[in-house]
Amino acid sequence: MKTASNQASPTANLNLVILIPMLSAIIAITPLAIDLYLPAMATIAASFHTDITMVQQSLSIYLAGYALGMLCFGPLADRVGRRPLVIIGLTGFALMSFLLAFVTSIESFLALRFGQAFIGAAATVVVPGYIKEVYGKNTAKGMSYVSLIMMLAPLIAPSIGSLILEFGEWHLIFFILGFYAMIMLILVFWKLKMPSDTDLSQRSQKSFFGAYAVVFTKPGVKLHIASGVLTSFAFFCYLTASPFVYMEVFGLDKSLFAILFSTNVGALMLANVINSRIVVRYGSRRMLKVATLLAIIAGSALLAVNWLGMSYHFTVIALLPFMACLGVMSVNADAIVLMQFQQETGTATAVVGTLRFGFGAVAGPLLALFYTGTAVPFSALMLGAVVLVAICQFFAHRRCQSDLTLMS
Repeated sequence: MKTASNQASPTANLNLVILIPMLSAIIAITPLAIDLYLPAMATIAASFHTDITMVQQSLSIYLAGYALGMLCFGPLADRVGRRPLVIIGLTGFALMSFLLAFVTSIESFLALRFGQAFIGAAATVVVPGYIKEVYGKNTAKGMSYVSLIMMLAPLIAPSIGSLILEFGEWHLIFFILGFYAMIMLILVFWKLKMPSDTDLSQRSQKSFFGAYAVVFTKPGVKLHIASGVLTSFAFFCYLTASPFVYMEVFGLDKSLFAILFSTNVGALMLANVINSRIVVRYGSRRMLKVATLLAIIAGSALLAVNWLGMSYHFTVIALLPFMACLGVMSVNADAIVLMQFQQETGTATAVVGTLRFGFGAVAGPLLALFYTGTAVPFSALMLGAVVLVAICQFFAHRRCQSDLTLMS
């Protein structure tokens, strides 16, 4: 049986036809848990006799719980192994989901949402480590596959949530999340058996804080972490501002907004397909640099058309290549970081994930701070983020060249 490990890593021996979709489905529990219940928010608020703003707080609480969970479980996965963390995470996520279906107060709902996110992070934080184990130096290729499949979750989750509400109350959404996690758990017991799960030599011997010290003190890594985080910030700017830009600034209806939003997600998915096909030939560093340059060009065009007050068609045309470039930048920046570590991949994933969510949360306040009633602040912030990525990559390249000179 031929797998990607034949060309990347000699340790992988699992059929990738099952492995990659399974890992993608595991990491997709986060976007599903965030987006699946969005159509039911008003119904949930009415059920608890509270305001919808209280239910909306569950989104922020979920993100906080997920970030804290990644910070806690990342180093733990490096010490005890990835498989136990996946089992603990999926089991806990399923249990919390079932409990959420029975809550009778908003306070219990918010507390369990935090717990659901916190324990679920144990399952998702290990996925990039498994991808690195399978694909080795071609980690970016595997990350592209996972990102491609995972992007479907936030795209279709609200529609699925609406469909579920046609057949039952909002409680059914959390029952389905619970059963989804249980199915993933069964697949993990059945199919997820990687060499690293039994090879103790691949475990980190560092303490909790020692593992984080390794990540933060690794030469050259911080610039690539910053590149990934800034790319994520640009993406969160789009997620936060796109409804306002399309529906308020340009006056488009909800149906057209949904089509345009889906089109941009399609650009991200297409970019991941292209990246998965050519990154083996050109390498993650070159792909990141080229994508950053193209993103600056597309971002400059986006800022220009909005500065000049042109129609929404030009914004759409500029956004498509911009979003595609962000997709390529994200997976390659993450792959470069993961490739720097042999035993601390879980900790590195936790650092990147937490910083991504943290900086993503800043997008909303910054957009509000620079609000002008136009799409200019949104365009400028996105362009500014990719320009900062270019600066990070410039210094990373200089450092690499300096290291090569010293070695010679």
